Amino acid sequence: MKIQRRHVALTVVTVVVGVFLILPTLYIIPLSFDASSTLGVPSGRWTTSWYVELFTDRAWSRAARNSLQVAVLTTVIATVLGTALALAFRVKTRTNAIAYAVTLAPMIVPAVILGVGLYGLLVSWGLGGTLLGLVIAHTVLAIPFVVVAVGSSLSQVDPDYERAAASLGASPVRQHVRVVLPLALPGIAAGALFAFVTSWDEVVVSIFLTNAQSRTLPVLMWTQVRTEVTPTLAALGTCLLALSTLALLGMQILNRRSKD
Repeated sequence: MKIQRRHVALTVVTVVVGVFLILPTLYIIPLSFDASSTLGVPSGRWTTSWYVELFTDRAWSRAARNSLQVAVLTTVIATVLGTALALAFRVKTRTNAIAYAVTLAPMIVPAVILGVGLYGLLVSWGLGGTLLGLVIAHTVLAIPFVVVAVGSSLSQVDPDYERAAASLGASPVRQHVRVVLPLALPGIAAGALFAFVTSWDEVVVSIFLTNAQSRTLPVLMWTQVRTEVTPTLAALGTCLLALSTLALLGMQILNRRSKD
């Protein structure tokens, strides 16, 4: 009886905490369909005009195009480099341990500090306010997530498969290409998803590196919040929430497949 009560209490606490965490996020969905021109002041009337404005306004469409271009390029580069680093870190040496800690530093260092440093570096290279500069900055932020995801997948690869391939005459490169990487594919895909979401949602570093032509969606949202708060922001937030949810579901599916 006491155990059942504990389970009930734990379930209630879990539900309350879950609702507390997710309710502010879900609240933007009805706000995005409200006819009121002031965000947060419901009128009781429903409309889709904010979505129409979102998809027809050139500023939003340009920002969405910039975000998509940067996120896709960042995903490709970060996945390739992060996977290569994860393969290198399989060899346990003191040098690799230090390099691993340095690779994960962007996950720990405050984003403002990274933004200032990347701004100074990219401006000195003549890449300030360019999409290429954003790709470089976002790649720095995304690589640690790829290394962690791929490294976790590689740790589950049985070394006997590589030994078997070597005994059959496969070179080290062929072992990695034909044996190790296919087995680590779920982790690589999960790392790519993490890299995409990291780039797509990044705002702090992007504020330092963008101008009116290269602004991404998060940066434009931040600018709009500071100047004019309209329900268009809620409509965009709903779209981004849907995209993030799909990415999260994709990660969960990949994680389940990697465990099977």
